[in-house]
Amino acid sequence: MEHIARFFFGVSGNVIALFLFLSPVVTFWRIIRKRSTEDFSGVPYNMTLLNCLLSAWYGLPFVSPNNILVTTINGTGSLIEAIYVVIFLIFAERRIRLRMLGLLGIVTSIFAAVVLISLLALHGNGRKIFCGLAATIFSICMYASPLSIMRLVIKTKSVEFMPFLLSLSVFLCGTSWFIYGLLGRDPFIIIPNGCGSVLGLAQLVLYAIYRKNKGAAAPAGKGEAAAAEVEDAKKVAAAVELADAANNKVADTVADCKVASQV
Repeated sequence: MEHIARFFFGVSGNVIALFLFLSPVVTFWRIIRKRSTEDFSGVPYNMTLLNCLLSAWYGLPFVSPNNILVTTINGTGSLIEAIYVVIFLIFAERRIRLRMLGLLGIVTSIFAAVVLISLLALHGNGRKIFCGLAATIFSICMYASPLSIMRLVIKTKSVEFMPFLLSLSVFLCGTSWFIYGLLGRDPFIIIPNGCGSVLGLAQLVLYAIYRKNKGAAAPAGKGEAAAAEVEDAKKVAAAVELADAANNKVADTVADCKVASQV
């Protein structure tokens, strides 16, 4: 019965994680359509790629037995994130492209080092512990990435930049893999996904608190630099709404603000 339950939560984690991996498709369709990365950052996709590669390696039978479901979803995630990174490199400005190429070099170097060390220098339980620690560290980093968004929600008292479905998916994904790890008594799955579950729950709590303020303070989230920038953002946002009721409101507002400041 325990094996059946573990398989169920593993499959559930695969499905929910796939949704998370595919959630940036709208963003990259925008990048392709405009042939520009605008103000989007390529760092999260490189870091998620590294996390997926390390987790997929950890789940392989000769590294960590009975964790093949970990490899299936993270192998798929590696492919998806690699596509995102390639698209970003194609349409990024030269300066940003060079920076992202450097980051991609670091990602591949870390993964290659983990693979070579685990294959050539370690065996048995030592290999599992080394690969598990590497995967755990970068999984926690990936799950911790929404902390800046949570801070923005608290600061602006608005959930404009924190979609409910994405927050719910983070919580469900972390919880599914946390239970999967508990049933398999695997601390390298329990720890990072426990953190992910807690952070996802925290996002849902913030959403429940500030859901009525959605969109009320959107431009203010960009106002840490100076009050003038906040006012410019508000004016541009109003102009965009009157002109076209544009989709992807946040990115368009920031881009228009840059043009306005140059003028």
